[in-house]
Amino acid sequence: MSVTWTALLCMAPVSADQASDEAAIRKEVEAYVTAFNQGNAKALAAMWSPEAVYTNPLSGEQVVGREAIEQQFAAIFTENQGAKLAATTNAIQFISPGVALEQGTAMVSREGKEPEESGYQAVYVKQDGKWLLDRVSEEEIPVAVSSPNRLEELDWLIGTWIDEDDEARIVSSYRWTKNRNFISQMFSLTIGDRIEHSGMQIIGWDPAAERIRSWVFDSDGGFGEGVWDQHDKAWHIQATGTLPDGSQSSSTNIVTYVDDNTFTWQSVNRIVDGELLPNVDEVVVAKQVGQSE
Repeated sequence: MSVTWTALLCMAPVSADQASDEAAIRKEVEAYVTAFNQGNAKALAAMWSPEAVYTNPLSGEQVVGREAIEQQFAAIFTENQGAKLAATTNAIQFISPGVALEQGTAMVSREGKEPEESGYQAVYVKQDGKWLLDRVSEEEIPVAVSSPNRLEELDWLIGTWIDEDDEARIVSSYRWTKNRNFISQMFSLTIGDRIEHSGMQIIGWDPAAERIRSWVFDSDGGFGEGVWDQHDKAWHIQATGTLPDGSQSSSTNIVTYVDDNTFTWQSVNRIVDGELLPNVDEVVVAKQVGQSE
């Protein structure tokens, strides 16, 4: 599990028609907002690729394919009649000529309730000349916190964690550095009786950006960094960097606190060398008994 934390962000060569492609994606965003505000589930579903994975931001439920996505939107509109959406595109990055990553903010307004604002990342794929949504991840807009002890919110990580099955064992050990300004993580992957992969990660508070950042280095020569945003009990880590062969990659890794001895981990929106990869399903990681500090 921890080894995949070195899956990092990529910036591959862009399409020669990037300007027109970006304009097309922005039009898709506008059309999406219009369809949502009209409560048109069928039109919204048509904007997704046939194999798209949609995660309901309210329930966390994932569905695959246009038919299932249409049903999800229909249910959302029934439960949230009159909800209105506003979206702002902050940036569009072309991972390859046929894959683009849009980053933006969304505001959903419901009668009698405070508007809900979230940040999102949308992966678009180009099929038959049309840009279609493939995956979307959302998270609440982080509230700026000036305290230099923001890392205390990750104190539950301190200790040794194990993720294993019949074939492999991954051990991650988290420790505070002096003065508790950083958390260091050492991780290793063992297959049989031999360590196949290892590395380290440093997690710290960035006082300029007022957010948590991390830097990771592995034994194969890969390196990168991550930006952490809290979403209730989950941390969404936008990982960026370089793999050992020089290729670039990206992922959104999600660490969710369950209790002091358990957390879950999954990886979504994974792109390596311009190619979109399947999501990594959620796994459960347990703390080694007697290792908390």
